[in-house]
Amino acid sequence: MRLLSTRSGQVARGDVRHPLFARCYALVSVAAEARPGPAGVRERLLAGLSGRVIEVGAGNGLNFRHFPGTVDEVVAVEPEPLLRRLALEAAPRARVPVDVVPGVAEDLPAGNEAFDAAVLALVLCSVRDVARALGEVRRVLRPGGEVRFLEHGRGGGRAMTLTQQALDRTLWPALTGGCHLAREPVAALRAAGFELGPLRRLSLAEHGARLPVPYGVLGTAWRPPEPNTH
Repeated sequence: MRLLSTRSGQVARGDVRHPLFARCYALVSVAAEARPGPAGVRERLLAGLSGRVIEVGAGNGLNFRHFPGTVDEVVAVEPEPLLRRLALEAAPRARVPVDVVPGVAEDLPAGNEAFDAAVLALVLCSVRDVARALGEVRRVLRPGGEVRFLEHGRGGGRAMTLTQQALDRTLWPALTGGCHLAREPVAALRAAGFELGPLRRLSLAEHGARLPVPYGVLGTAWRPPEPNTH
C-alpha cells in the first residue's frame, strides 16, 4: 500500500505527501517485519536477482536488507518524503549499493532499458494509473528483463469482492494513501505485455483473518525479448 501517484489528473514528478498514512505504514510494516513470515516472503521475492535493479515504491526500505549480493545496484524510487527519509536511513545497512531517489511510478526517473530487473512490492494497489506505471516499468527494463512482484488484490469469493469494490469506491483509498483492494495485478501485468512466470497465491493476514486485504500473489514476469529479425 505504497504512495506512488497523485489524486489529481496530473501525474507529478516530485513528492506525494500523505504524512499521516506514511507514519502509520512505517510503524505497522516494521512491526510486521519482525515476524518470520513477512521477512521470509521478502527473501523469496528477491532471491536470485542480479545486475541493476529498480525498486518501484521502496517505502521505508524494508526490502533493502534482503537483496542478494549478486545485485550490482538498486535504484529505489519513493515519492513520499517521510518514507523516503526512512529509506535513506535504511540504505547503508543493505548488502548492496542502494540509491534512493524521488519519483512516481507513472514517470520513473530512469532511462530506457537501464535495468536488468524491477521489483514491485505492494505498490500497484496505490498507483493512480496502473497501465501507465507498468508501461514505465517495461520501458526501463532491458528486453528479457525480469519483474519480481508481491501484490495484493481481488479475492475471497463474491461477497468479499463486493466488499472490496464498495470500499474502493468510498473510504478506503482516502484512509490508506490511495490503496485499492479490488485490483487484479496479474491481469494488469499480462495486459501490459509482460510474460508471466510462476505465481504463488498467499495470505497477507495472520491466522487466516477474514479481512479485505490479505489476498496476495508472489510471482515473476519478464519483458519479452526483442524479436529476431535476422
